[in-house]
Amino acid sequence: METLVCVAVWAVAMAMVVASVMWAYRWSHPRANGRLPPGSLGLPLLGETLQFFAPNTTCDISPFVKERLNRYGSIFKTSVVGRPVVVTADPELNYYVFQQEGKLFESWYPDTFTEIFGRDNVGSLHGFMYKYLKSLVLRLYGQENLRAVLLDETDRACRASLASWAAQPSVELKDSISAMIFDLTAKKLISYEPSKSSENLRKNFVAFIRGLISFPVDIPGTAYHECMKGRRNAMKVLKKMMRERMEEQGRQCEDFFDVLIEELGREKPVLTEGIALDLMFVLLFASFETTSLALTLGVRLLAENPTVLDALTEEHEAIVRGRKEGCDAAGLTWAEYKSMTFTSQVTLEMVRLANIVPGIFRKALQDIEFKGYTIPAGWGVMVCPPAVHLNPEIYEDPLAFNPWRWQDKVEITGGSKHFMAFGGGLRFCVGTDLSKVLIATFIHHLVTKYRWKTVKGGNIVRTPGLSFPDGFHVQFFPKN
Repeated sequence: METLVCVAVWAVAMAMVVASVMWAYRWSHPRANGRLPPGSLGLPLLGETLQFFAPNTTCDISPFVKERLNRYGSIFKTSVVGRPVVVTADPELNYYVFQQEGKLFESWYPDTFTEIFGRDNVGSLHGFMYKYLKSLVLRLYGQENLRAVLLDETDRACRASLASWAAQPSVELKDSISAMIFDLTAKKLISYEPSKSSENLRKNFVAFIRGLISFPVDIPGTAYHECMKGRRNAMKVLKKMMRERMEEQGRQCEDFFDVLIEELGREKPVLTEGIALDLMFVLLFASFETTSLALTLGVRLLAENPTVLDALTEEHEAIVRGRKEGCDAAGLTWAEYKSMTFTSQVTLEMVRLANIVPGIFRKALQDIEFKGYTIPAGWGVMVCPPAVHLNPEIYEDPLAFNPWRWQDKVEITGGSKHFMAFGGGLRFCVGTDLSKVLIATFIHHLVTKYRWKTVKGGNIVRTPGLSFPDGFHVQFFPKN
């Protein structure tokens, strides 16, 4: 009897080993109706997730992508957080992916990203619903409202912030710029004013951001856990705000949240409360974090490149000299903003090097054939902007901060094969114009009224998102 038990146990163990080996083989050798791109799917389930999130302390392409580009070429396969993904640094494939959205590809992000941004977040919506939400957001961030309202409010925010910082021994620049932009945009979105609120809403978003692009382990003490906690707290504030406004009789439309609540109150609303709340959450985050990172890196780059700073200062001092006496207090005009040719070049160079978005994700809706490779239906596709923006075959000396490389180029109003800092295709960032206005306005007041020096910090880390782990502490001095 004992012998039979031992044989049975041995048989079960061997069966489990064989099954595991077969499962691991199928994981590493997935079936496809054609030739898959070269690469490795790594360990079962885990894939190459650990390598993907490995830190990088330069502005260069991440080691994860660079090593695979050198080994496999501009299109390769991998697996991140349990999903097979084709990574593309090929400008032709990138452009094709963007142009075929809604036909051959659709917006997609790994499940962990969906948990972070919400199941009804705008990145997960398609077709009519996405276009409908985009049209609503453009009421706020489109050029018409920028020209009529937001330029003046941005100008006043930049003036006041820089004056406040110059009165302090030093400021941590990333956090200070984030606070300035968050206060500006949160007021337009939800009429939020930190001095009048009992809730420190930005604190929740700071916790959220720290774990946004981190290894997805939801255990207390991890960055991802703090990220999810920050989201829950922020959503709690937004849900409470929505309930209060919906119960308030005869409320006038004062901000963008009111616009969404009006849409919810229609006889046959297109929106749901979940979509409205997730949209507000994403807008509050996206409105300040990406621009503050690019601008912080930009200030560091200007300090390191005095020739660029001198040319930039000359352009803005010429604007000041061209004003009629007494007009300086009135702030920037739209005509002055549109005249900032070199500033526009500096902005493009800042965001090219900042590479705030390390990957833009889509999903293949059917088997796709491209350059002899097959992208199977259901697989993810990660367009890799840094690999394009830092490609020496596209940009000469790509790590150099050289705004003149944009001289005489056609104005960028959408994504292209060689530039996708603001996305591309149908999902070209609706906040692009606002970001450009914020950067230009900040630069105008910075270079015409202040000098600055680095006190400490300024080092960057990409994991793969950009961060300043030691902060970037700067001291400002009025010029006059």
